[in-house]
Formats: sequence, structure tokens, C-alpha cells
Amino acid sequence: MFDKLKTTIKELAKTAVLKAEEALGSKKGQEKKTMAIEYIIQRIPVPSFFKPLVSMLLSSFIDDAVEFAVEYMKSEVL
Repeated sequence: MFDKLKTTIKELAKTAVLKAEEALGSKKGQEKKTMAIEYIIQRIPVPSFFKPLVSMLLSSFIDDAVEFAVEYMKSEVL
């Protein structure tokens, strides 16, 4: 179950980072990261009452996925 969920989170992270960048622009790194994490948690494909638990259990993974997506986006720009 978590493997498929992790794959989904990685894909959501790319979209989340792009949307945060579009919405907030540059020089707001922490705000963009928070926005991206919230975007992912809202869209995790689990019932609403499980989202707090899943987000807590996978918080480190979600954080890493956002960081990876940021690095990916930077490499695509170059």
C-alpha cells in the first residue's frame, strides 16, 4: 500500500512545487515548501480521516519528495 502511495506523493510533489512557485514567486522558500506540503496532503488518495495519520507517518518522505521536486525543477530550468 505505501509503495503506491509513495509513488503518488512523488508525482504530487512535482505539481505542488510548480504551483507554489507560480503562486508565490521567488525568495519565499519556506512558504513555498509549506504550501507544497499542504497541497500534497490535501490530495493524498486516502479517506479524509486517515490523512492526518498518513501525513504524520510519511512526513519525512513528503518533505524529501518536495526537496527532490525542487531540485528536479531547478535542473529542468538549466
